[in-house]
Amino acid sequence: MNLIAQLEAEQIASLGKDIPDFKAGDTVRVGYKVTEGSRSRVQMFE
Repeated sequence: MNLIAQLEAEQIASLGKDIPDFKAGDTVRVGYKVTEGSRSRVQMFE
């Protein structure tokens, strides 16, 4: 196993979540928490 694959495996294991498989061409939605002053919201990106 090369170093990059080993580091990725360690990071995934430390998250404790299942990460779905995705490939080139797939559409993914990512939520980013934005804090503006005392308010916060989740901004979704595709």
